[in-house]
Amino acid sequence: MSITVQGWLDHAAAAFQAASAWRQLAAESSPRQEALWLLGACLQKDLAWLYTWSDRELPESDVARADAWLSRRCAGEPLAYLTGRRDFWSLSLQVTPATLIPRPDSECLVSAALTLLPETGDVLDLGTGSGAIALALACERPRASVTAVDRCPQALAVAAANGERLRLPVCWLAGDWFAPVAGRRFDLVVSNPPYLAAGDPHLPGLAWEPLTALVAGDDGLDDFRRIVAAAPGHLRAGGWLLVEHGAAQAADVAALLQARGFTAIRHWQDWGGQDRVTGGCWQRDNDAD
Repeated sequence: MSITVQGWLDHAAAAFQAASAWRQLAAESSPRQEALWLLGACLQKDLAWLYTWSDRELPESDVARADAWLSRRCAGEPLAYLTGRRDFWSLSLQVTPATLIPRPDSECLVSAALTLLPETGDVLDLGTGSGAIALALACERPRASVTAVDRCPQALAVAAANGERLRLPVCWLAGDWFAPVAGRRFDLVVSNPPYLAAGDPHLPGLAWEPLTALVAGDDGLDDFRRIVAAAPGHLRAGGWLLVEHGAAQAADVAALLQARGFTAIRHWQDWGGQDRVTGGCWQRDNDAD
């Protein structure tokens, strides 16, 4: 049975309206908006095309694909996993369920890093996931040396594929935090580590994303503790550590940095005006207390 663009959008909007799993996750979207985004992504058409050709009949193959995506989206699966793509900074990145979906808030970490990274500096990205932060820095600082680490082989493969496709040189290393860079020091270390507590109320809405990239112990600070404790052994004198964190964690992260001996501690705000990145400078020539 044939169906037009408008007919499919009406069908999809009704499906979203009835889908409890989707409605729990989509507070900022309406069923109609979601239907438009989904069909546009599926057909690789913009909204202007969908409105202009609303009475066009869709080929059966497009309907079958759109219906399959609709079922998955109604079940709560993120659109980025359906398309396999997510825009971040100025880049289009491949994403899979092995990686977190890059968020606009993480662009704050890139912006902060660019204020501190020398043109020819050495930067380390810990827990790189899709490679979003490392690749954005490599794009903006083509003369810098960028190294990125992740303990998940599947995520690292996604990041490396992104780097190859974008032709951005990053050294990709597999391992847990600083283990793959033993004996090396950097001008800047950046990280967007797991920072949710085990019982965080946001977790049900993130069920499709890798839990190990989200949760850091009972209070959400376990990985910050590890990174802050070890970072001085991998920073040159005057080097910086920058971490992304939850909106309510800035004071806790600053306290960890201060206790470890970091100075010039400061915060950077996300697009919503909340403290999202905290960093400190390591002034000593070595990591001895």
